[in-house]
Amino acid sequence: MKRLANWRLLFMFAVMSLLTGCGENYLSALKPAGEVAQIQYDLMKLSTAIMVGVIAVVTVIFIIVVFRFRRKSDDEMPKQVEGSHTLEILWTVIPILLLLVLAVPTVAATFKLADVSPMDKKDKNGKSEALVINVRSNLYWWEFEYPDEKIVTSQDLVVPTDEKVYFTLKASDVKHSFWIPAAGGKMDTNTDNINKFWLKFDSKSAEEAENVFYGKCAELCGPSHALMDFKVKTLPRAEFDRWVKDMQNVKKPAKPETATAQQGQEVFNKSCIGCHAVTPANTTPEKARVGPNLSNFGERERVAGILEHNKDNVKKWIKDPESYKPGNKMTGKYNLTDDEIDAVSEYLMGLKVQE
Repeated sequence: MKRLANWRLLFMFAVMSLLTGCGENYLSALKPAGEVAQIQYDLMKLSTAIMVGVIAVVTVIFIIVVFRFRRKSDDEMPKQVEGSHTLEILWTVIPILLLLVLAVPTVAATFKLADVSPMDKKDKNGKSEALVINVRSNLYWWEFEYPDEKIVTSQDLVVPTDEKVYFTLKASDVKHSFWIPAAGGKMDTNTDNINKFWLKFDSKSAEEAENVFYGKCAELCGPSHALMDFKVKTLPRAEFDRWVKDMQNVKKPAKPETATAQQGQEVFNKSCIGCHAVTPANTTPEKARVGPNLSNFGERERVAGILEHNKDNVKKWIKDPESYKPGNKMTGKYNLTDDEIDAVSEYLMGLKVQE
């Protein structure tokens, strides 16, 4: 029975090892989709090759020693090798060389990835020459502010491909960590300081992933940590500029198209507007940033970052958010009837910037 239990453990370990290698292009650090991810992936391959090489050499030496220098009889004493300057030099120099082979590209990559100086370069209008996005993490959702473009959105990060995008990271409540596995990272978002870094999204890889990548919180932050996801939409520069223009042209929420949606807008303005903004401008009052900005809610990829984007799931989320994301800030704030929830859901699904 003991042997059977050991085989079961071995089988489970083998299955888990195989599953850790499974992943989609948009959610795997082993399938790089940008310059940062490629640099990090190359460093992983280099360190892995060095480690495997060391293990292989040590294993060969071990096998040779076991067979060549084993005691063949009780009266025989194997040859004792000690005080060899050649051996001492070898096992001192070789590790140093291996460390240098790993350290030089690692240090070079660290300085390259830490260079965010283009963020500080301004044009004649006082705007950053590079695209800068302010990321603010919350329990359990993400806000993305484009300061020069005067846009604030939530949960769906929109970025251009084939150019560096610079990020400033800050948390509004507890420590989180911003991570887009396929693009590179990760970096902490803290409440007491701002971290900065950059990413670059490869257009070819983005096309293979249908222009959608997944981001996650990589720092244990509470009961819904595993559900703190966001989506990254990648667009060619021309399409990104068009998206920016469309967002900037929205001065007020889209007019409801049905009577039910109009009723939902009225309920929303009485119950939800205090925490959720429905305009893209970064002049949104701070109190309206307690919850995600909903100006383009109808175009999102997911409801609450985790549910399929449809009206039924919107209704489920509004009615009982605690069952989907325990510990979220929305639980217990609203006491709406089923009819009011249905109306608000229809109103939210109609909030679109681009058709």
